[in-house]
Amino acid sequence: MTICLTVTNDLTYDQRMIRICTSLSRAGHKVLLVGRKEKKSIPLDKKEFSQKRLSCFFTKGKFFYVEYNVRLFVFLLFKKCDCLCAIDLDTILPVLACSKLKNIKRVFDAHELFCEMKEIVSRPKIYKAWKKIEKFSIPKFRNGYTVNIPIAREFEKMYGVKYEVIRSITVLKDLPEAENEDDCIILYQGAVNEGRSFETLIPAMQMVNAVLWVVGEGNFYQQAKMLVKDNILEDKIFFQGKMEPATLEQFTAKAYIGITLFDDKGLSNYFSLANRFFDYMHACVPQLCVNYPAYKEINGQFEVALLIDDLSAGNIARQLNRLLEDRELYERLQKNCLQARKVYNWQNEEKKLVEFYRRIEGIA
Repeated sequence: MTICLTVTNDLTYDQRMIRICTSLSRAGHKVLLVGRKEKKSIPLDKKEFSQKRLSCFFTKGKFFYVEYNVRLFVFLLFKKCDCLCAIDLDTILPVLACSKLKNIKRVFDAHELFCEMKEIVSRPKIYKAWKKIEKFSIPKFRNGYTVNIPIAREFEKMYGVKYEVIRSITVLKDLPEAENEDDCIILYQGAVNEGRSFETLIPAMQMVNAVLWVVGEGNFYQQAKMLVKDNILEDKIFFQGKMEPATLEQFTAKAYIGITLFDDKGLSNYFSLANRFFDYMHACVPQLCVNYPAYKEINGQFEVALLIDDLSAGNIARQLNRLLEDRELYERLQKNCLQARKVYNWQNEEKKLVEFYRRIEGIA
């Protein structure tokens, strides 16, 4: 098939979509990934699939979403393909409209419960608008997949759709040689968004003898920087901005502890299964992680993380210090990562993705 997948972000940094599109291309499909061109966008690397970035006048807020969706609709309308795949709710309307107009297959790829993200659920008017889009659109996407069982169950409960579970897991590679760093590095990688516990993680670093690297950007980026300034932690917390996947892998390998923390405000965080959880695992970096269902299930099989319920600054500091000081615990988690990465890897998970699209291809 010719498959077109749509996102609203810059394609360079989207490891999940790079994995998915590469696997589909290797399975024999002709794949196009459509995203957004930002002012700071760097040239796209050549991939095994095609890429297209749409430029917009507006860069954020409702005007951006309206403009981008209109531009995406026009682009898709005149693009020849057999199957359209909307990645999350923010590109679902043009995919739905074009697939109906062109009478072609459509798929929904849900990385999260979009309406239940903290930045959505905490704003009643915005929540109401996105919820209307969700209720209107998702029942019309009978074929789809998401990243874990709890999210799949929510979609079935709300809309009667039975989505596959295809987790976003890191590609298994040889471990890089460990590098000795002068400082113990604690790493947060991913979107610097609301609901990621920066309000307590940053103050916690006052009580931890280590440095914190923050790799990524997002809607809480400037607030996070202000929190560092307010807590006088400029000498301990460093913002690295966005990184290309290959560079990020090198940074992750240098870390001593990884961070996977989410507030429980909204079901999206509670039911999350973040890419970074597997990135730390594959780098054999023990992590401090929330004790939410998806992480608890995996950690019950392979103890790769120290799970916590209390996200106060005091407890985060205590648990980070425990990882720094308890050598037996740290080495146990590290050894478990070596075993877990052999089971939880993209080479195993992509088989379900390829089989899913094989079935879609066979649908009349």
